[in-house]
Amino acid sequence: MSITMTLAGFAAETQAKAIPVEARQRALALTSDLVGSIVRAAGESESTPSVLAMLRRLGMDGEGACTVFGMNRRYGGAAAALLNGMLGHSLDFDDTHADSSLHPSAPVVPAALAAAELSDASGEDLLAAIVVGFEVACRLGMALDPTAHYARGFHPTATAGNFGAAAAAGRLFGLDRQKMASAFGVAASQASGSLQFLENGAWNKRYQVGEAAMKGLMAATLAAEDFVGAAEALDGRHGFLKGYSDGANPERAAAGLGDVWETMRIGVKPYPACRYTHAAVDGILELRQRHGLRADTVTRVSVGLHRNGMALVGDPAAAKRRARSIVDGQFSMPFAASVALLKGGFGWDDYDLLGRPEVDALSDKVDTWRDESLEGLAHPFGASLVVEASGLRHELRIADPSGEPGTFPDDDARAAKFDALAGPVLNRDAATLRQRLVKLADAPSVRAHLAMS
Repeated sequence: MSITMTLAGFAAETQAKAIPVEARQRALALTSDLVGSIVRAAGESESTPSVLAMLRRLGMDGEGACTVFGMNRRYGGAAAALLNGMLGHSLDFDDTHADSSLHPSAPVVPAALAAAELSDASGEDLLAAIVVGFEVACRLGMALDPTAHYARGFHPTATAGNFGAAAAAGRLFGLDRQKMASAFGVAASQASGSLQFLENGAWNKRYQVGEAAMKGLMAATLAAEDFVGAAEALDGRHGFLKGYSDGANPERAAAGLGDVWETMRIGVKPYPACRYTHAAVDGILELRQRHGLRADTVTRVSVGLHRNGMALVGDPAAAKRRARSIVDGQFSMPFAASVALLKGGFGWDDYDLLGRPEVDALSDKVDTWRDESLEGLAHPFGASLVVEASGLRHELRIADPSGEPGTFPDDDARAAKFDALAGPVLNRDAATLRQRLVKLADAPSVRAHLAMS
């Protein structure tokens, strides 16, 4: 059977009871984590007003059935998926899957939430659909070979995420295997997402992920209305895997399907920046605490990264040392390292340090280099770190950043992150929303459960 039909059958036919309880629980935890970012971005992200104005101008801002977190109203399904997806990715604080080098929740969860509210599905059905969407997105990301996909200039969260969004929404709409394959056929014509945003700190990255959520929802809706999508959309001669990568391995998409759950390999971010900066930030914070390092005593920082990390957060060095926009900062190893040295942490509010003389001075001391020893390993997010301060040289190798499955944050840590993000926007209602999300699995109706009184 083709990869397309195998994944379509998995998405359409896997029974909820066949999905491990821990995978559904992990989907709930990741959904709550994403919602915290959505709420904060709704109130503070600099790109939000432009997108809201676009929806108004195009007549897409009418009242509908679907929740957009952080806003006191409901939208139509397409607009809700777009907004929740874009907002969820705006802070670059959303979860990551190492082997596919993508953010699964931002495209998948908003599409699933909109489909659940449109079809009045239960919380249990929603979580099963989210897991299915995660599996499709992550497995396609792995099959693409992230390094080859990046080399072609593509953003896998938006491209592979589009199919995960279609799978999750299609499942909630009750698509059978053939119609799910049609949804994938439509998604293949919609898959897009360019890394060109790195050139000028543009807002494309967050928008194209929201667009992936919306397009996945639309693909599933078209299939539900008997639209005929392209056959063999994933592995056909002009299919997604051939068109978007020079190193695709289609078999990776189906390897262990239904037995190995990639959902359990998704990690949560402790810092609002590209995941390739996190291991080095962890190391800097560890050395800072262990040796009492102060920013004013540091003379040099050297960070070795995987080649994907160099492409995203290390090169070109001069530009990365002069981050001026939030997107610049999110993709700058020198900025992240400087904040960690100065503040002893790195949170969303630390982007007010952009352009400060003390940050620029520290950034000039940060070098990045391609560490080939980090390639070919299980995960690409590690770092080699050298910090020179007060005449001493401190070295550290960090295999994985914190928040990966082996160090997945507990309930208290996730609640603290949620409250820190949602609290400034929702005030006392942040705790109410968090508790609603905790109980989402037991909700007979997602739409009714998320309605705020």
